[in-house]
Amino acid sequence: MRNIATLLVLTLVVFSSYAQQGQKKYKIRTVGFYNLENLFDTKNDPEKNDEASPIMEMKGDKEEVYWDKIDKLGEVISQLGEEKAHTSPAILGVAEVENRKVLEDLVKSEKLKKKRYDIIHFDSPDKRGIDVGLLYQPRYFKPIHFEAFNPNIYAENKKIYTRDILLVSGYLDDELVHVIVNHWPSRRGGEAKSRPLREKAAYKVKQIIEKIKESDPNPKVLIMGDFNDDPINSSFKTVLQTKSKKKNVKEGDVYNPYEDMFRRGFNTLVYRDNINLFDQIMFTSPLLDKGEKDFSTYKMFKSGIFNKRFLTQKHAKYKGYPFRSFSYGKYTGGYSDHYPVYMYLIKEE
Repeated sequence: MRNIATLLVLTLVVFSSYAQQGQKKYKIRTVGFYNLENLFDTKNDPEKNDEASPIMEMKGDKEEVYWDKIDKLGEVISQLGEEKAHTSPAILGVAEVENRKVLEDLVKSEKLKKKRYDIIHFDSPDKRGIDVGLLYQPRYFKPIHFEAFNPNIYAENKKIYTRDILLVSGYLDDELVHVIVNHWPSRRGGEAKSRPLREKAAYKVKQIIEKIKESDPNPKVLIMGDFNDDPINSSFKTVLQTKSKKKNVKEGDVYNPYEDMFRRGFNTLVYRDNINLFDQIMFTSPLLDKGEKDFSTYKMFKSGIFNKRFLTQKHAKYKGYPFRSFSYGKYTGGYSDHYPVYMYLIKEE
């Protein structure tokens, strides 16, 4: 807790100095990612194994649980970025959603409906029907292209039906940015055995970035998601060759601010008492300020984990864990078993 408090104080001091420096004013936009923990509706889809979702396995009033979860997620998203940007994220990647309808219900929830979020979503080949998606506020972000990429992962000569990787390109105000939303294969069977699956997903991301460069040679790319890997794992360090120190970032490199957070003990989830930082937002070099303090175009000012106290379980078996929605077939009244992550991008007006 002391580390978190110190980081918050330093951030506020530094941000204040930027905001007041030479009476300059800055646009502030929040980019975020949130694993929504099994946001499934209450209807059985015969084309999917959705009956294996926690809400479908429950006894009792599923509709009441569904709408309560929708409202709780809307409350979290409404607060994400509010402190500095004075609104919720301009761009928000999401994971563990069943279909477009649940996202439509989410953006129409009480805390979000005035934001007028729009949605980009594709049904993925995942056997349970778990998808990724993108929510965005059209007044800040205007998509011009979106596409779903199947990572085409095989293991033991069998195709792994996992989530698509979503690419959305568009203008954040007047700047072209590319957002890649991920939910990589899980660690089922153990980290070592499943590692090649995530390395293959990382390689697909690398291919997508190369495809972007065909029309945008030095692109501003935001790579976000629940990667089921920590920032120090081979999918990042070997395949994507991410950098954790600003001084080592060269043109075209990917900078990952969450690696330093992980080394300092921060996390976005806890599983069997092991802390992990699977949820991350990393980005290519044009969005990085290396000390020049040139904010004539959008640059990352701060990256963080939204781990407010109300999002943390305070009692019983999961004390100290993210306050999850479901446990052992019951609704716990929580939010998600993952903390959301976010990034402030700032630009001189």
